[in-house]
Amino acid sequence: IMSCSLSQEDCSKLETLECHFTWDLDLSRSKLLCLRDSLEDIGSEEGYSWLGHIYNLQGFLHCQLGSIEEARRFFGRAAEALRQLRNTVSDEGPWLVVNYGNLSWLHHLLGEQALSQKYLSKIDTLMSECPSPCLDEPHPEICAEKAWTLMKFSANKKLQAADFFQRAIRMQPDTVEWQTSRVLALANAFLQHKENMDADILEKMKIAKEHDPQNLYLAAVYLEARAQKGAKIQEEAQELARKVLRKPMSSYSGFKPLLRLYRIYVSMDEAIDLAEEALERHPDARYMKKCAAICYKRKVFSLSNSHLEGSLTDRAVSLHQEVIALYPRSSLKMQISLANIYAKSNQRAAAEEIFEELLKSDLDPEGEQMVSAYYAKFSQYGQRDRNKAVRFYMRAAAIRHRSFYREDSIRRLRKLGEEGRQPACREIEEFLISLSD
Repeated sequence: IMSCSLSQEDCSKLETLECHFTWDLDLSRSKLLCLRDSLEDIGSEEGYSWLGHIYNLQGFLHCQLGSIEEARRFFGRAAEALRQLRNTVSDEGPWLVVNYGNLSWLHHLLGEQALSQKYLSKIDTLMSECPSPCLDEPHPEICAEKAWTLMKFSANKKLQAADFFQRAIRMQPDTVEWQTSRVLALANAFLQHKENMDADILEKMKIAKEHDPQNLYLAAVYLEARAQKGAKIQEEAQELARKVLRKPMSSYSGFKPLLRLYRIYVSMDEAIDLAEEALERHPDARYMKKCAAICYKRKVFSLSNSHLEGSLTDRAVSLHQEVIALYPRSSLKMQISLANIYAKSNQRAAAEEIFEELLKSDLDPEGEQMVSAYYAKFSQYGQRDRNKAVRFYMRAAAIRHRSFYREDSIRRLRKLGEEGRQPACREIEEFLISLSD
């Protein structure tokens, strides 16, 4: 990439720009596609404060996926949104540095070096006119956009995102959405690992909620954190549900954490009722159907086989099929969930068919690991075929891409190997040794 007609100095500037192309983001195709759909599910009204960041990230995703004209369009929309949102006398400001960095990279990759250099010069001008308040830190606008991007890109980077938000807040303390997002990043890092919420974070959430009372997503996560600590939240949850259902439905509306709160701390049946009411109110919102499908899946797997009703599994299956059709580019996990629902309801042939089709499809390394690992579990527990399970755990582990699915497959192989059945035990042992070569 760096063998370019730009000067060596400009090539070095490209490499050190603060923008999406230099932030070491996960570029697996499955991640890019999932994130592209996720960004589309943020309504322009609910995500208004972040529109510039949303469009910037969408432009980057389209560039990585080869849709160059879409990338140009979104980078242009990002610049316009950032100018409008800042509502300042000047059209130019530090909030455009990441956008200009992205455009410089885009033109460079297309061989349009004069345009690439033009945006490098614009960045130099902006940084000299609007230097960072802290000499050894990027400008707070840059820190905030990097934090927001990390939070969207990876569940494992939420604490890093919170740190970048904190850096931005130290330099520019009055931006409410940064404070809210920092607290949400901290809270979700705990909730993701099912850890008890730190009392300090709970207090920060309370303060953030007071400063940002209209943010129903924050309200739902705060209520969930309090419920985790043992608070009785049923009445507050019902009141919050009424507010959420009246708002436009998007991934920022707070419905997903609210539904999770209902499932865990109110009742699974009331969560199902809430999902159905939301579907009635917002029948065309695909994000709504995705949340409902996940809720039904949880319900199906919370019951023993003897208590599983056909109407419940039928509804779970139909919702999953709808969602798969609505997210054709990023429905891999939903297809696996559908296969597992079939397996749970003793429709093993249907489950087998889905797994076989997925294994024949064009998957990136992590996608192949995911399908292989779940197929191995299905073989082990649904079909009682230990040898087949071992074969597919090995298939997942043999792909040298770091992921949860690879590590989990290795752990399960070790456990199967310790059971001591020959000759499979020796085969597993030799395979695990070969992984360290």
